[in-house]
Amino acid sequence: MTKLWSPIKVGRLTLPHRLAMAPMTRSRALWDGTPGELSPLYYSQRASLGLLITEGTQPSADGQGYIFTPGIYTDAHIAGWKKVVDRVHSAGGYLIIQLMHVGRIAHPDNTPHHRQPVAPSAIAPGIQMYTLGGMKDIPVPHALTADEVQKTIDEFRMAAAAAIKAGADGVEIHGANGYLVHQFMAENANTRTDQYGGSPENRARFGVEVARAISEEIGADRTGFRISPGNSAGGLNEGPHGEDVYRALIPELAKLDLAYLHVLYRANRPDDFLKEIRTAWPNALLVNRAGRPLENIADDVDAGLADVSPVGAWALANPDLVERLKAGAPLNPADPSTFYGGDAKGYTDYPTLVEQSVDKN
Repeated sequence: MTKLWSPIKVGRLTLPHRLAMAPMTRSRALWDGTPGELSPLYYSQRASLGLLITEGTQPSADGQGYIFTPGIYTDAHIAGWKKVVDRVHSAGGYLIIQLMHVGRIAHPDNTPHHRQPVAPSAIAPGIQMYTLGGMKDIPVPHALTADEVQKTIDEFRMAAAAAIKAGADGVEIHGANGYLVHQFMAENANTRTDQYGGSPENRARFGVEVARAISEEIGADRTGFRISPGNSAGGLNEGPHGEDVYRALIPELAKLDLAYLHVLYRANRPDDFLKEIRTAWPNALLVNRAGRPLENIADDVDAGLADVSPVGAWALANPDLVERLKAGAPLNPADPSTFYGGDAKGYTDYPTLVEQSVDKN
């Protein structure tokens, strides 16, 4: 781990090391989307990770897909996130709010307005979603008109402004994992014939315009963008030209001089395309290697394929992950049964090394 503990500049932030906390949905917000009462503690417990990227946060009522996920588009949301930000800053960390518009991965029962989901095209994902009434088929979404696309871009912009008003250090645009920005990129979710469909450049256009609007609103050095090339989440199939969409997207994002690009890249996938992304991206590159073993956590950083190595479940279960790794100490195992929803159990009650030592004595 020769480079893992060296500082790195990401946008306007100087981080103490090359680890970060990856975004993880926890479904513990209030019904109206205000962060829950335990959220300030949860995030501040993990402040030693330096850069904390929050769970997906909807930029509008249309952007919500799951129950008990947070929003950042009302005064109550801003006040709730300010409590989180203040605690994280007091503990020495930075907080980036991830803006997640789910697009078609939604059910009317889970949203405040109970409307039909929206998407690039009127194509259902063919999967079910959990609601308070049980698992239900996700309905066919409403295809956004050209004017509605512009309105959605403006919702992202306003949400970014709200995040900064709450004191956040920046935002991350969720362009991955089968959600709205990713849906525009995928052939089986986007059959548009206007400027947002067809060619790789057109499929990348929505993400680029969202990034441009946000960077103009809050500054490019406070704006990140997440992608997951080849990810089939939410029933997506990027099609045979999927990589070409990223070849169109990444240079356009680079022109905006964003703070970072965050890539979700499977551990068992060949490195060829990641190397291509590394070459095309001039600023900080965050690479989250889903499925990697712990002993490989520093490999991409040491090899120059990444500048920062975000971690998910290990950070969820180990609030003092940095300290444990430096000490070569064993990690707490994560409990998947408590990942989504619930109370403090599996959220804020994972012990630190110090707490475990006290318990033993």
